[in-house]
Order: sequence, then structure tokens, then C-alpha cells
Amino acid sequence: MEKKKFSKLEILLIVLFCLVVAVACVLIGILATRETVSKSTQFFPNCPSVGTAERIDCIPDQVATKSLCTLRGCCWSPQSDTNVPWCFFSSNHGYKVDGGLRTTQEGFQATLTRLSSPSLFKNDINTVLLTAQYQTQNRFRFKITDPKTQRFEVPHEHVGPFSGPAASNLKYKVDVQQNPFGIKVTRASNGKVLFNTTIGPLLYAEQFLQLSIKLPSSNIYGVGEHVHKQYQHDVNWKTWPIFSRDTAPSGNMDNLYGVQTFFLCLEDNTGASFGVFLMNSNAMEFALQPAPAVTYRTIGGILDFYVFLGDTPEQVVQEYVKFIGLPALPSYWTLGFHLSQYDYGSLDEVKAVVERNREIGLPYDVQHTGINYMEARKDFTYDKVNFKDLPSFQTYMHDYGQKYIIILDAAISTEALADGSPYQAYERGQSKKVWVNESDGVTPLVGEVWPGRTVFPDFTNPDCTSWWVEECKIFYNQVPYDGIWIDMNEVANFVQGSSNGCEQNDLNYPPFTPRIVDRPLYSKTLCMDAVQKWGQQYDVHNLFGYSMTLSTQRAIETLFPGKRSFLLSRSTFAGSGKYAGHWLGDNAATWDHMKWAIPGMLEFGLFGIPYIGADICGFFEDVTEELCRRWMQVGAFYPFSRNHNTEKRVLQDPAAFGADSVLVKSSKHYLNIRYTLLPYLYTLFYKAHTQGDTVARPVLHEFYSDEATWSVDKQFLWGPGLLITPVLDPGVDIIRVYIPDAVWYDYDSGAKIWLRKQWTDMYLPADKMGLHLRGGYIFPFQQPATTTVASRKNPMGLIIALDDNNEAVGELFWDDGESTGTVNSKSYISYDFKVSNNVLQMNVTNNNYADPNNLTFEEIKILGLLQEPVSVTVLQNNDVQNSSHNITYNPVDKVALIEGLQLELGKSYSLRWTLGTSVNEKYNCHPGPNASKEKCEQLGCVWTEDPSSLRVPYCYYNGPDNAYSVADVKYTSSGVTANLTFNKSNLKAYGKSTLPISTLRLEVKYHNNHMLQFKIYDYANERYEVPVPLNVPKSPESTVKNRLYDVTVQNKPFGIQVRRRSTGTVIWDSQLPTFTFSDMFIQISTRLASQYLYGFGETEHTMFRRDMNWHTWGMFTRDQPPGYKMNSYGFQPFYMGLEEDGNAHGVLLLNSNAMDVTFQPTPALTYRTTGGILDFYMVLGPTPELVVQEYTALVGRPVMPPYWALGFQLCRYGYENDTEIAKLVEDMKAARIPYDVQYADIDYMERQLDFTLNPRFTGLPSLINKIQEEGMRFILILDPAISGNETNYPAFTRGLEKDVFIKWPNTNDIIYAKVWPDLPNVEVNNTLDWETQVELYRAYVAFPDFFRNSTTEWWMREITEVYTNPHNASKSLKFDGLWIDMNEPASFVNGAVGGCRNQQLNFPPYVPQLGSRSEGLIFKTLCMEGQHYLPDGSPVSHYNVHNLYGWAQTKPTLDALRNITKERGIVITRSTYPSSGKWSGHWLGDNTAAWNQLDKSIIGMMEFSLFGISYTGADICGFFGDSEYELCARWMELGAFYPYSRNHNGKGAKRQDPVAWNSTFEDISRKVLNIRYTLLPYLYTLMHEANAHGSTVIRPLLHEFVRDKTTWEIHRQFLWGPALLVSPALDQGAVAVNAYLPNARWYDYHTGEYIGFRGQFRNLPSPLEHINLHIRGGYILPQQSPANTTFYSRRNPLALTVALNDSQLAAGQLYWDDGVRIDAYEERVYLLTSFTANRELGVNC
Repeated sequence: MEKKKFSKLEILLIVLFCLVVAVACVLIGILATRETVSKSTQFFPNCPSVGTAERIDCIPDQVATKSLCTLRGCCWSPQSDTNVPWCFFSSNHGYKVDGGLRTTQEGFQATLTRLSSPSLFKNDINTVLLTAQYQTQNRFRFKITDPKTQRFEVPHEHVGPFSGPAASNLKYKVDVQQNPFGIKVTRASNGKVLFNTTIGPLLYAEQFLQLSIKLPSSNIYGVGEHVHKQYQHDVNWKTWPIFSRDTAPSGNMDNLYGVQTFFLCLEDNTGASFGVFLMNSNAMEFALQPAPAVTYRTIGGILDFYVFLGDTPEQVVQEYVKFIGLPALPSYWTLGFHLSQYDYGSLDEVKAVVERNREIGLPYDVQHTGINYMEARKDFTYDKVNFKDLPSFQTYMHDYGQKYIIILDAAISTEALADGSPYQAYERGQSKKVWVNESDGVTPLVGEVWPGRTVFPDFTNPDCTSWWVEECKIFYNQVPYDGIWIDMNEVANFVQGSSNGCEQNDLNYPPFTPRIVDRPLYSKTLCMDAVQKWGQQYDVHNLFGYSMTLSTQRAIETLFPGKRSFLLSRSTFAGSGKYAGHWLGDNAATWDHMKWAIPGMLEFGLFGIPYIGADICGFFEDVTEELCRRWMQVGAFYPFSRNHNTEKRVLQDPAAFGADSVLVKSSKHYLNIRYTLLPYLYTLFYKAHTQGDTVARPVLHEFYSDEATWSVDKQFLWGPGLLITPVLDPGVDIIRVYIPDAVWYDYDSGAKIWLRKQWTDMYLPADKMGLHLRGGYIFPFQQPATTTVASRKNPMGLIIALDDNNEAVGELFWDDGESTGTVNSKSYISYDFKVSNNVLQMNVTNNNYADPNNLTFEEIKILGLLQEPVSVTVLQNNDVQNSSHNITYNPVDKVALIEGLQLELGKSYSLRWTLGTSVNEKYNCHPGPNASKEKCEQLGCVWTEDPSSLRVPYCYYNGPDNAYSVADVKYTSSGVTANLTFNKSNLKAYGKSTLPISTLRLEVKYHNNHMLQFKIYDYANERYEVPVPLNVPKSPESTVKNRLYDVTVQNKPFGIQVRRRSTGTVIWDSQLPTFTFSDMFIQISTRLASQYLYGFGETEHTMFRRDMNWHTWGMFTRDQPPGYKMNSYGFQPFYMGLEEDGNAHGVLLLNSNAMDVTFQPTPALTYRTTGGILDFYMVLGPTPELVVQEYTALVGRPVMPPYWALGFQLCRYGYENDTEIAKLVEDMKAARIPYDVQYADIDYMERQLDFTLNPRFTGLPSLINKIQEEGMRFILILDPAISGNETNYPAFTRGLEKDVFIKWPNTNDIIYAKVWPDLPNVEVNNTLDWETQVELYRAYVAFPDFFRNSTTEWWMREITEVYTNPHNASKSLKFDGLWIDMNEPASFVNGAVGGCRNQQLNFPPYVPQLGSRSEGLIFKTLCMEGQHYLPDGSPVSHYNVHNLYGWAQTKPTLDALRNITKERGIVITRSTYPSSGKWSGHWLGDNTAAWNQLDKSIIGMMEFSLFGISYTGADICGFFGDSEYELCARWMELGAFYPYSRNHNGKGAKRQDPVAWNSTFEDISRKVLNIRYTLLPYLYTLMHEANAHGSTVIRPLLHEFVRDKTTWEIHRQFLWGPALLVSPALDQGAVAVNAYLPNARWYDYHTGEYIGFRGQFRNLPSPLEHINLHIRGGYILPQQSPANTTFYSRRNPLALTVALNDSQLAAGQLYWDDGVRIDAYEERVYLLTSFTANRELGVNC
């Protein structure tokens, strides 16, 4: 744009203007600070010392200056805070009582005489009359009038004159201060002054009246109509103008459409409250200040105050609303959802909106049309072009059960119709002279509104009302409609005052103008000297909407005789709610406007207009999908629920966003809830109509004793019972909300939320808002439909939300939904509902209506029922009724559903339910052995024998309660804390060591977004905690927004509930009767999200998922070969749970005491442990693979094995000498069978003594050196037990010196047991039985305490001297890895030689369900009293750390290995604990050569994948027993795909290595091992992924295909990573495998061919020499040509196998390093390359 050039004249004028402004500013400054005043001033103010908060502003109309203050006779005191009045009233302003009080029949009177003082706004009235009336016990009125001149008083339709007599037994006391006059109203019960006008003077002039009121608190609510950004008023010097005005809501302090002068003050937390109402219709302002005090300033009429007292805020509203007119009872259909738009271009467009919202099934009752339906926007006309079919539109809507509403504006065009014919509505009105007139009282005032030049009906004129009724009727006969929406009735005018302007007089320009928008009173309305029947516009302006409402109500009564219809008005006055509803006006599509609508709605509840709402999605501006979605959610709970917007904006009806949009789904969901609860909402409106209750209710009205609720305005209630918590800000799904002090239930799930009386962060994703039912209430409901016409025909029901006492009450009002007078004529049905003592009483309190739909209550939902109702009895008049109902119970959410009832509406019933325990809910109360009825009942439990139910406990808990209650629950952003207290009344037959600890502490930590910890411990007495370090943040790192979970602490009974936030699935729920916490017995149960749970070990399992049919598995490390229900070598208290939707989570109990776990079909899980604490860690995936990754991030990533450790390995217990091993090596080489690692079992030792060399193995050092030179590796075994019977055994001697052995407590005596080492100088007779051999030949052994630092040093030295013999180098055994065995720890005598000394520790009060349970904990291991010392020197008993023994040995072993060899090496351990995988691999122990061991080995490997131990395998061909040819061949094929692939068997069994059979067997072995070696680059990459990221190597199919539930059960197939499917033959004689191929593209590994099927089982040919392998499309597998050892294969060429998916794409990775370097990945000495491929472009690296 080109710059404008100013002329010289323009420049001169600008300069002059600037000079004038500068001079004016200087003068203002001088005036504001002048110290001198006119000497003629005779008035001297008496300026009392008052706090700044109590100053009453003397210059409310302009900028205060000292000179003006002096002229007004006020006190001048400038402040730094410019909000504080600098000029305030003196104590000698106002009035005094002249002649005392005069008692009257109504109360008293007094004459008030004005004190001599300067006038503020001239024409002060010197004598006024105070009239006080004790109208009721709770209502006091006083008015101040001019006794000489009649002033304007509001001609209210409902409020009439009071003629007495004065009420008695007043709840208040009134005192009058004589000089200066003031009036005080005091609460009689406590003497608290509620209403005190002595804070400031009464001012009473012709056009300025003021009264200030000091209040007892700052809890002030109400006065309007404005946009109040908060419901509780800000008392920091805020002034609100009150004058009805057509102005859109904004964040400014503007006066809006209506006039409401009522406010409510909550006095304190007792709930005591009062309200103040000024019956005055002149322009005014309402000022608040922090005294706290308020000031009314009005420019006319009289001061007519009413004070209403109540014991609660709700009572105050009831008092006020009964006084001004109880609200109308709306038609039932008006409570449905409404759609509207200001500018539908045509009726076709309207119908398109209607049709598309019908098509999506949106609940939707009412369609509105804006003024565009009219011809040229003229009332009582319609556009005969674009809306030509409007006369039939009502029928079109009625045919679908919907209604039609028209709009009428408050201005009538003076112009002819489009065809030139007269506009008859105007003509008829003109003839009847029904318009507002100019000041002459004769000439109609002409303005301009939507139609152009207009006149304005004078609705205060009865003739106008008649005309209006007739026009509505005439138009109805042309265009039928169902209700009327009246707009623009402030009254609005688009020109200032009138087309002729307004005269310069004191009405249009009064001496004081409140701070209204635009300041001139006539701005956008009529001249103030305009004349109406009730008076001048100056006095009646604010009554225009009210009078139009009264006239329109007359029209409705005429058009719809006997029907309520619908009336909605934009402008309101006190009492408008008696006939009309209201909407909050022309808001905008902004987040602020949605937020501000809630205070607006709540205020109109105070004003007696409960049928209230805001334009959903906003009127002005284009709405976004997110804003409209959130607004539709909250708008579904506006009492008046309408989506409405203006012209030329984006469409915002729900269907416009797409039938499948989140907005539509969310809108339908919440509107369906609205329609479901319409009987409840309608009952609330009945209570509003009959007693003045609020409908949309402030939280403080119900919870006034809780000060936190006093300012809650982003949540609201429907009545007392439904808490509505919307999302009101963009881009958030976590909001800060307040949960009041009550029991609350999530509406959707029915589950109790265990929060109360606190702020919390609530997760509300895009499609969800907070909706909670309050305990103690009964909610009548009806099955929803898309219209109320349809829904009113549907079955009814009750939602019973139980409170803390398991009680609830409710009501129902039901009539025909549309007739007038049903309440007065009692033509309705009403019920009182009550629940107590498991009985529902449905008492009919009125029955004078017969519903034509023969409605019945068919469903009752009970929330918070802690036990299942096993039976329900229906009674009528105490007679049992036949009822074919169904009962279902959700034990997780504690929701009972009774369906199929046939309880007729209008009849009284009672329902009695009997609580019981279903089979699946029976939790074992006597899990110990030898349960009996007597023992059971001593525990307070129930004994029921049912031999037909195998494994179901006979002894089970009686009811849902456990022995602990909860107190001091504190929720923070980082977790939860609470105290648990044992209820002594639950004391049963406990022994000392099982007596529950009286006080416990619960701590929940939100470590990160996918992991939390919850820990229960005795904070008064330190208890043993597991000394295993986990990787948790130093401080919680989760964020409220991104957490995957929500945690609640439950009470009555205690429990912890963890819910997946995204789905609402409860994944942990321990609110069960089993919880107990004693010194030696801790028990906790949890419900599970599904029947699919995986993990827990180490025990042999027959299926991958746990069988939930009442199975108990013990966990306690033991030298126990795998067997059913036998606790074996390791201790893994971790499980992964699947949820029904395929999400997964994992749970670790960090406890190392003897334990068992019971699974039952509830589904539920019970943990029992014999000590320590409860310390749970939960990870939330949400995929199974992510669960493992998150779990291994917690406990430690799996160790990265050296490349050679992925080669095939051979071992045997029972090699005669090193020559036998040497020959085996040569035979394997000759057979060209790939083979990397050879072992020596304990045979190589002298008499099985660690760190020694058997004379028969003197050639072993040389053999090791030789095979290493040929590219092979060697691994030695070490056991932990050290012989104490040697005379020259350095390991023992140095152990004594280092004090490394486990001892008896409080002594220096070593605990001796017996294991493998033999006594010196004995000849073992192997023909003797085992026990005899142990007794005769086994040496006494000591067990190193691997927790001690000294033991670590000792162990390192002993291992070093094996590797490098300091005495004889030729005996050095240059091992590459170490295999540690017998480290449970194992003992061949129970406890110790000579027995144990502490009966209670070895046979604790509860012995878990272990193998050989009767033998106690010492079976095949050490005495439990053995003393260990942790690295910090603190003592701990073996009882606590037994299960950590192998774990404690593993890291020192790996450290020694790496320190000695300077390579990565590998440690294989038999006993494991969580995090053992960081340092070692594991084999599945001493299995048996049997067919059933094959699939069990797959299960075991998949479980150890979950446990974070990737390098796992089973003894190929079996350890015990003689393997046979086919079995060993099949096992070699399977074992070739074990990560840890070792053929190993036991002493005395025949050889089973590959060269022990025949050439065919060698061929089979060679073939399958060549495949393994070919794929080692892929396997090594998988091992890297496990080490770096925690991925699984042996992968269950469900990890990749979790959406396919078939995979959840598969355990006879497995994957290598994501891409290689292994389907082995596992059955004797099998020639085919029934394999499942999940939904992916699969290629046969052997042929490379696409197999052509997916998602199904197929029988795949599987001859003896063949294993079925399939590569998954979409993956690239690196490979390498095989060789006899990895030393040579690593030199061979690499290649890629590319398997394209359906999209002809594939990707893969290769990790490569030198194969042996320690920390190669951490030190970045590696290659990691990615590959991608597609059919067109080939492969990219």
C-alpha cells in the first residue's frame, strides 16, 4: 500500500490536537492532586479509620480526584492499589432514624431523614420510609420508598403484596442502627451477622439509590446476566453492570441479556447460607469488595430487598424460587437433544441435516429454525420460495417422533411483504395501538432490527398480549409448530434509541450511568423516555423480555391447550423461569466460552431458571472437531441441550463430522446416557417445579462442608447424584478434577472410584468425559432411543449406587410428559426408592396416571455390591412373586445386574437379595494341609464339602471383607501413600507368627509411564527386603498425561486397583478377603483381566498359559528334576497377563521367601509367601513383546553370549577320562557335524571336589588347548559346596581364612551338609542304595556365602588358580565358560549333618505347596537359620535369601570368568532369580529322555524368555534314562533351535551324542545343525536385540500375533524372533505336524516357496529327517555358509534371505562384532546394518 502524504493544513491540525491533549492531561493531573479547595465549602467529613477493604467508593462514576472527593464531602486517601477507592464515604453521609421504629402487623416501619451532606447526583430525597416485613421464618423484606411521591415499583406477575401477619419463630433477628441508619440481619441460631448495611451510607436520590451490605464471607454466587469466568465471585473490587442488552458474551465485564439481582452467600462450612434479592428493574451495578461487601447502585425505582435464610445453599434457592415463582415443568420431549442453525438456506437444507443425523442414529428430538425461515425476517411469515413446504414440516418431524420449534423476534417490521401486500401482523398491531411509543405516549417508536424498519410490541399492554396471541395462532394455522423461541427481547435495536434519535434529558442521560456496555442507556435499544403501559423505558427496560415471556406463555396456552409446549427466552428477569427456559446467548466457538458456560448454567439455577444451556459447539466462529467433540460431551448434560450456530460458518451438527467420526461416536454415547437418565432428569425438574431445587447443581450445594468445593466450577452435578466432569481445554486428556467426599462410581463401568475429598488427575481421552454416580442414590432410567417418543415406550430400570453403609435412596416422578396441571391434579405416578440391608423398597407415593405403554421395571443394576447376589426375591404386599429374572455379577467392578424383571410401573414392590459366594469366588481360607471344618470355623470361615468340585476349597472366606482398613490416603502426581490398620475385631485363631501386623504402610510409585511399583511393609519394624537392585528412576518420571495406568486404593475392604487407562480394563484388583500380613505368612489375591496368564517358575508346566482351574504351584529353589507340581531350580515370581483385547502387562513380586501361587477360574491369583514384604512392580506393555522389554529394563537386559556359544555343544555326566572326550571330538569332526563347545561334568574333578583335577583326566589341559587351537571352546562345571574333610584343600582353607562360609546364627560354627564331594581315602560302592552312599562316602561340605564381598574375592582366586595353576602349569584348565550347578543350594541331607536347630524357620506355620511339603523347607537344602551377611555387613537368614543363592553366585562367576579370559565368555547357571539373565544363561535342568519332555522344553524356553533369560535350552535327548533313536533324532531337530543347544545326559545312561547312533542319525544331525549355523547371523542379531532392547529370542507366537487368540494357546511351535517359525515333530511315530500358520505370508524355509495359506492349522509332512521351518514375509534374514565350528563359519560369505510380504516389502538387520569382546556394543565396536527390500527396487543396505 502506498504511504499517505499529509497536507500542511493536516499537519497543523494534528499538532494543535496534540497540544490540546497535553494541556488536558496536565489539568487532570493538577485536579487529581490539588491540596486546596474552595473556602466556601462548609461540610467537613468525619473520616473514620476503616480498613481499605471496607471503603465504600464515593466516586463510582469517574476517575477520582481530590477536588471532586472534597466536593462530595468524602474522605481522600490515595493508595498504591488503584483498585481501592481513594475517595470513600465519611460516617456523616446517609440517613438517620427519625422518631424510632414503629411496630406494624407485618413487622415495623421507620422514617429516615437524610443527614446533611453534599449531594452526589442531585435531587436527594430528604425523607424516606423504611418498611420491614417478617414475611416468613426464613424471609425478611425491607423496602425504602419516598412517602411523598409514588416511585416506580416492579409490577411482578408472581410476587404480590404482603399483608401479614408477621411470622413467628424467626430464624433471624433484625436490628436497626439509628444514626447513621443501618440495618443488620443476624442468624438467630448463632448470632452471626449476615446482612449489615452499616458499612456504608444509604443514598436515595431521584435517580441514584445505593445501599452497601457487609457479608460474613466471600463465598458469593449469582447476580447477572454476565459472563462470570468463575462461579464464586472475585471480591477484589469488581463492579458488574446490570441492564438487559443485546451483546454477545465475552471475557469483558459486560451486561448481557437478562437482569438477575439475586445472590447467594455461603456463610461457612456448616452449609448455613442466605440469599439477597433486590426487586428493582432499573439500570444498576453490583460492586464487590474484599471486606467482604457488596453495593447495589440503581438509578431508579425503590430499594426493595429480600433476605432468604437457609441451612444449606439449596434451601436458600428453594426459598427464593418459591418467592419469585417456581420453575415450569418442561415437556418431556424438550429434555431431548435439539439442533438449530441461524441460517439454514432452505427447508431442503434443514431436512438434509435432519436426515443425516437420523441416519447415524443420533438421539435427537427437536429441530429449530432461525429467522431465515421467515420472509425477509418478518415474524409470522415464511419464505415461500426456500421454505415453501414449511407448513408440512411439523408433520415430517412428527412422523419420526420429533418436534419443531420456531423463533420469533421482539420487533415487527413496518414494511410490506415481498409481493407488495400489507404485512398483516403489523397492520393488525397498528390498528390496536400495541407498540412502544415515543415520549409523547402516542407515536410508535421506530427502530431497526433484522427486518429493517421496525416497531416494538409493548408486551406490558394487555391489548398487545391479545394481539400477540392472535398472531401466533394465525401463523400456527399456516405453519404448525410445537414451541416458541423468543429472541432479541432485551429489547434489541440496531439504531441508537430510535430512528429519530433520543432527546437530551435526564432519562436518556441520567446523572449517573452504570458501567454498562457503550454507556448510553439507549445504545442498541430504545430511548429511555419511550413509554409502555407499565411505565417509561427507563424503569421497565429490564422487564421487556419478562413481559414478552408472559405474553408468549398466553399464546402457548391458547395454541396448545392443556399442553406445556416449549418456551425459550433470551432476556430474563426474576421469575422468568416460571414459564420459560433460557440459553446463554450468542457465544463463540472457543474453549473459554465452553468453560464459562458452566458458571452461567449454575447461576441460572440460582435464579430459578433450571432449563438452561449454552449453544453447543458455539454460535459465532468456526468450530474445530476437537472443540465440538468436547462440547457435545458436556452439552449432553446441559438441562437444555442444543447445538446451534450462526450463518456462514462450518456445519457443526454431529453428522456433519462423518458417521464414523470420533465426534459422532462420542456424541451418541453421551446422548444415549442422557436419554437413559431422562427419568432421573425429569424427576429433578419435577422437584425444581414443586420445591425449587436446582437441576444443574453446583458441587458446593451438596458438599458445602468441604471448602475445596466452594470454588469448583469446571464440574457440576445433575441434582445430588450425577457428577459431570468435562474436558474444557484443547489438546489435553488429563485434567485436574475434584472428587467430593462421597462414594463415587464410574458411570460406564459401574466400578467404584476410590478417591474422595481430593483433587486428582483424571484421564479422559478424546471420546470420554468424567461421569460418576454418587453412592447413596438410586437413579431411575429407561432404555434409550433416538427420540423420547420412542424411549418412553421402553423398559425402565434402576441404578442403585450404594454408599458406605450399603444404602441408597431415590425418587421417580412420571406423568404423560406434556400435559399441564398434572402436578396439581396429581395425575402422575411417583415412587420413593430405598435400599437398606439388601432390600430394595419401591414404594408408590402417588398413582393417578396410567401410562399407555404398560411400562415395567425390567432391569436393576446395583453398584458397589461386594458380594454376588445368589438369589433375588420379588415381593408385593409381602407376597413372594414369580419372577424369571437373571442375575449376573461382575466381581471386578462389584456390579450386580438383575435382568428380566417384570415390575409394573405404578405398583409397589420390594426386592430382597441374598449375598453368597459362588464357586469361582471361593478363596481358600485354609491353604495349609489337614484342613477341617473345625479349623476352618475357628478362622471365621465357611466349610462346604463338595466332592464333585475337584480342587475347589472346602474352607473359604465368609464375605468380601479382609482384616485391614485404609486411612490417610494421599494421591500425588508421583504416586499414592496410605496407612493400613488391622481391625482387631477380625481376630481369629492366629498363631503368634501369623497374627496380622497391626499397622502397615502402602506406597505406590509411578516410576514411568508404563511402570509402577506398589509396596506394602511394616513401617514400625524393619523387615527383610530383597537385596536385588532394580533399574528404577531415582525419582518417578511418569507424567499425568502419558501414564498408561490409573491406580486407586480401595477401602472396605482394602485393596489396590490398577486400571489400564486406554481401555478401562482392570489388570489388578486386590480388594479381596484374602489379604493378610503377618511375620511369617503374607497373603494377597488379585483378580485377573483374563484367563490368560503366563509365567511363574521354575516348575515344569504342561502348557504355556497357566491352568486357572484351581491349581497351586510352589516356588522354592530346589535340586529337583522337572516334574509336575514340583518346585525346581529357580525362583521366578513374574507373570505376563493378557487382557481380553490383546493388551498385555507384566507383574513381578520382588520377594525371595518360600512362596506358592494359586490360580482359580474367577479368574484370580493368590500369592502366599512366608516372609519379607510385598513389593510389586507392574509393566503395562501394551504388547507382549513390550512387556518383556519393559520387564528386562527393570531387572536387567539379557547377557550377550559370545558367538561361539551359539554353536552346538556336547556334554555328559559320566565321561570315564579325557581320552573318551578326545575321541568324541574326533568322531564329531569326522562326521562333519557342526560343533563348537565341549564340556566336562564333575567327572573331571578329583572326588567331585571343586578346583581339582581327577587323575583320570590328566590329559584334559592338553585336550582343551588342542580343541581351542582347532576353533572349539571348552566349558567346565563348578558346584558351590566345598568339602571340609580334606587335609590339604586350599579352597576350604582359604575359605576359612576369608570367613566365606554360611554358619549357624550367632556362632562361629559352619553349617555342614553333604553333596557330591567324597571323603578322602574311601572306595565308593555304587551298588549300595543312595542314602547309604551319602551316609558312608559323602564328605561334610560348607557353602560359600556369595553375598559377602570376601566370598567374591575368594571365589575369584579359586577359579583363577584353575585357569592358571600356580603350582603346576600343566594342570591349568583354559576354560572358555563356566557352568555352575547345584546352586539352589542342593544338599543330600535335609538341612545339615546332625539336623537343624530352629523348628519354626524350617517348618514355618505355613509351608507352601512344595514338593515333599511334609519335609518342610529344608528338604534337599540347608537349614533355614543359616546366617548370611549382605555386602553392607547386615545379617540375614537363609530363610529369607535361600532363593537368591544361585543369583548371588552368578555375577561373581561371570566377573571371574571375564577377568581371567579377557573375553565375553558364558556362564550357565541352574538356579536363577529375576535379573540372573544379566549374567548368565540357563538350562532347564535334569530332564528325562521321554517324548513328553519335548513340548515341555518349548514351554520352559518361552517362560524363560519372559523372565529375561534368553540364552536357554534343555538337555537334548534327555538327561535321565536312555534315549531312543527316534526320540533323540526329533530332539536333535528341535534342539538345533534352542538358543542354548546342548546334548547332555547322565551317568549310567547310554551315549546319545550324534555320533553314538548311525550314519543316518549323523546325517539328520548334520543337516539340521547346518541350518542352525547358516542362520547364526540372524540368531546372533536376535541375541543383540535381547541384550540391547530386551526383545525375546525364543518368541511365543502370541507375541507377534496377539490379535489372533488362537496363538494364545500355542506352545508346540515357536518363533526365532519375529521371522522364523519352528514347527517341530514332538510325538512318537509322527509323520506330520498339525501346525498353525498365523495371518502372515509364509515361505517354506527349505524350498523358498510361498505356502499359500494362513490363519489356520494344517498337517505338514514331517518325515524323520525333516523339521518344518517357515520364514515370515516382510523380513530379511542374514545368513552365512556353515562350517564345523563358528570359528570357521564366521569366515564364510554372508548372504540374505529376503521374504517379501503381501506388499512386496521386507526389512531386516544384522548385528556383527568380533564375537568375543566384552562390552562390544557398549563400547560401540560393532556393525549394525539394516536392510530393506521391495520387488521393484531390490535390496538396500
